[in-house]
Amino acid sequence: MSLKPSVLPRLEASHHEKIFALAVVAAGLGAAELRITLPPETATLKPGPGAERANSICLTCHSADYVSTQPRLSRAAWTAGVQKMKAKYGAPIQDNQVDPLVEYLVRNYGTEPAKKP
Repeated sequence: MSLKPSVLPRLEASHHEKIFALAVVAAGLGAAELRITLPPETATLKPGPGAERANSICLTCHSADYVSTQPRLSRAAWTAGVQKMKAKYGAPIQDNQVDPLVEYLVRNYGTEPAKKP
């Protein structure tokens, strides 16, 4: 379906000129290479048992700041979150890593005491 010119909004000539000028500038920006250097990540997850596992799994997608600034969650909420990351988003979490990962998150970022070994 095509729209008739009378149906399209009318732009004043000055608007056409502004749009053309912006298009020319945008096209010119695409010709030059733009380099952006981000600062290195300095935040880390809390140290302790399971930190290495959490760093290798969680920090694949999330920043340490993102994990550490979440509200303190219950064991059930951390379990549901880890299972969602695995099932829905394809996080590289093996079945035998779910419980230890949840235990680390609960111990360091949870609302409940950690399980006793």
